[in-house]
Amino acid sequence: MDMERVQAIAFSFMTEGRIPPEFIRSEKEQPAITTLHGYDPQIPTTDFSDPDEDSLTRLIAEASRDWGMFQIVNHGIPTHVINNLQKVGEDFFALPQVEKELYAKPPDSKSIEGYGTRLQKEEEGKRAWVDHLFHKIWPPSAINYQFWPKNPPSYRDANEAYAKCLRGVADKLLSRLSVGLGLGEKELRESVGRDELTYLLKINYYPPCPRPDLALGVVSHTDMSAITILVPNHVQGLQLFRDDHCFDVKYIPNALVIHIGDQLEILSNGKYKSVLHRTTVKKDMTRMSWPVFLEPPPELAIGPLPKPTSEDNPPKYKKKRYCDYVYCELNKIPQ
Repeated sequence: MDMERVQAIAFSFMTEGRIPPEFIRSEKEQPAITTLHGYDPQIPTTDFSDPDEDSLTRLIAEASRDWGMFQIVNHGIPTHVINNLQKVGEDFFALPQVEKELYAKPPDSKSIEGYGTRLQKEEEGKRAWVDHLFHKIWPPSAINYQFWPKNPPSYRDANEAYAKCLRGVADKLLSRLSVGLGLGEKELRESVGRDELTYLLKINYYPPCPRPDLALGVVSHTDMSAITILVPNHVQGLQLFRDDHCFDVKYIPNALVIHIGDQLEILSNGKYKSVLHRTTVKKDMTRMSWPVFLEPPPELAIGPLPKPTSEDNPPKYKKKRYCDYVYCELNKIPQ
């Protein structure tokens, strides 16, 4: 084990009403100080079943340009498929610690797949109030079942059913985002890897925290992926940065939360915005979320597409292999 898991720390510190110092954020990050209240904009919501493709394209493109985050309703994934995904994830994190450790990320692994706690370097040795499980769910050639829990027994079936449904949502999103850039329906999907586009699932587990005013579940960041498609549980905690303010994102029941990631910002030459966000934690409730990161193949070089660039809007980003981009981000190396 690389370090004590947050779930165990939460259990041992809950009755003390305090948290270890490595979880206490600086004043510029503490949610009690930096969350803006009384400012309650709603992120855009889009009806994914809208038969008017021009209208759907416009709304998705506007949300991606102006917000970098939106929610979609009527997305076509059956409620029971999402409920099953959530149930098996909850059951995994309820297992005894020794059983969860069977799926721990190997110490010498260059992949982020597996059960763990620390993901990337943090300033001043600070830690986030979260444990996680990473594994790929699509395409089949990318899946390593070593990191898929065998307990609960229905874990694999639930994740495969969700992956099957999610592919249709992802293809439709990429199609509308592509047209929104003035491209053909398939051009953006081809630019992020076509059939090699990898679906990386992460289960975030944020246990109850004795001092949620001082800690963060995940610090402020943008997602490295092309797009992130997120399923939350019923506990609010996602926060968005906009107009130099940080505020709560209110979930709509049965909606999917869509984040524009860094690779789409790069490909669109900044027309679509990779959204800066963070997560908070609760004192008396466990928060969980199931983001799926749509990632280009590691060796694929990503740079601004010709169409969104011009003499007046020259390329703003360097072309870089996705694996190199990820390495720099995780190790805090300037891009």
